[in-house]
Amino acid sequence: MTTQQRLSLVTLGVGDLLVSRRFYSEGLGWSPLLDLDEVVFYQMGPGLALALFPLADLAADVGSPATAGTPFTLARNVGSPAEVDEAMARAAAAGAKVLKPAQRAAFGGYHGYFADPDGHRWEICHNPGWSVAEDGTVSLTTVDPDAASR
Repeated sequence: MTTQQRLSLVTLGVGDLLVSRRFYSEGLGWSPLLDLDEVVFYQMGPGLALALFPLADLAADVGSPATAGTPFTLARNVGSPAEVDEAMARAAAAGAKVLKPAQRAAFGGYHGYFADPDGHRWEICHNPGWSVAEDGTVSLTTVDPDAASR
């Protein structure tokens, strides 16, 4: 028997839930799936949610220390370079720290990075080789960087 290869929930430990809620809901314009005093959930796609949970509560729940920020990036693929620019501008206006301004990428797409108020890193990306089927299956193909920049 094999284990299903699936990710259902990403929980970000945040220093101040009110600040993070404001950043994601008002700043980025995301609509909560469930908004409680102690945690906020956002629908991110078929079968995937993002939770914002106070860092101290996360540490207590896990039973070990938790630190702010992430040693990985979360990414959102969008439909065009213009959408990357728009998403990066909205994040910056909401208080995000731009880590890498939007620019052409070595893989043939266009992307930029920002950090949310707790240092969680997000990549906003347009990858012309990325597609998602109606059932949520992701397909990736290589992109010729030279052809993509023309």
